[in-house]
Amino acid sequence: MSIYPLRVPDFIQSFFKDYIWKIDTKDKVIYLTFDDGPTPGVTDRVIEYLNKYNAKATFFCIGKNVAENPYLYQSILEGGHGTGNHTYNHKNGWKSSDSDYFDSIEQCNKVMNTKLFRPPYGRIKSSQAKVLKDHYKIIMWNVLSGDFDKTLSKEKCLNNVLKLTDKGSIVVFHDSVKASERVLYALPRMLEYFSTRGFRFESISF
Repeated sequence: MSIYPLRVPDFIQSFFKDYIWKIDTKDKVIYLTFDDGPTPGVTDRVIEYLNKYNAKATFFCIGKNVAENPYLYQSILEGGHGTGNHTYNHKNGWKSSDSDYFDSIEQCNKVMNTKLFRPPYGRIKSSQAKVLKDHYKIIMWNVLSGDFDKTLSKEKCLNNVLKLTDKGSIVVFHDSVKASERVLYALPRMLEYFSTRGFRFESISF
């Protein structure tokens, strides 16, 4: 049994109003997001699946991974997908001083151009958010696939997103080595399921 919420409760979303949890829309649109890449052997396959369904997504990249895999980052951009800052080295805001946190974000900003930010682990101090919200849209999520959880079966990961996703949902996957088995199983099946039901997939833009 997971110890993390797969769907963020409405009261939390309403309390933290400076963050974007979902997109308010009446259209059948889903916003897929991928954290922690770009990763060779994972990100490229994710892009292939997205292309097959003419789906757009938003990739919250770790700056170090962008610097090490610039061709993969370029593939994301050439595919028409959005990108977001995920710090340079996956900083946990709760465990970092504000200055160290901002330095990591700025270092990431030097290798990618974006006005979107997602805090690694979803952990950010109010003092950090207060500064960042003037420069970035802080993008959270309302559906967590759980693909990062090695104790979770790939079938359960798929079931999570099929059951919890709806119009305007921001769904979190990870294009990382740790999540690869589950995301590469769940993603194409999710794309197929919702595409046949009239949904489309778009990147996040503000």
